Amino acid sequence: MNELKIETIIRIYPTINDLDDAAKELMQKAQAVLPEAYAPYSHFNVGAALRLNNGKVVTGTNQENASFPLGLCAERIAVAAAASLYPNADLTMIAITIKNFNKPTTTPVSPCGTCRQVLLEKENQAQKPIRILLKSEGPEIYEVARVSDLLPLSFAGDIIA
Repeated sequence: MNELKIETIIRIYPTINDLDDAAKELMQKAQAVLPEAYAPYSHFNVGAALRLNNGKVVTGTNQENASFPLGLCAERIAVAAAASLYPNADLTMIAITIKNFNKPTTTPVSPCGTCRQVLLEKENQAQKPIRILLKSEGPEIYEVARVSDLLPLSFAGDIIA
């Protein structure tokens, strides 16, 4: 028997002020749109802001639906908007923040599996890493260097062809 060891390094910044200016600005934009989330069922708001290689920033918030499978995550809304508005631009960084109105959540939360796969597709398409910043209601911010670190053994288009 063999083993495959998979490790992910997460950098932890004590506060938003410990981030570089570009990351700080992006996280502030994600926090600014957080109140625009539509989450009447889960009461779990998510705000996302992404930066493209052309310098543009695109935001998104989660949008729930009474038919739960029809809701959309903040990350996928931002990615889809960016792809529509700037089809030739690559995603370089995404900041994601949450507010849980049911109970305080002080540990950052990573994107769901579907969002990880969507973000990985963009990372693979650009052939460049997408930096991920994660924040909750607590002061700490987690940084993951690339989407592929959050989705090891991922499904990729080359498997199909």
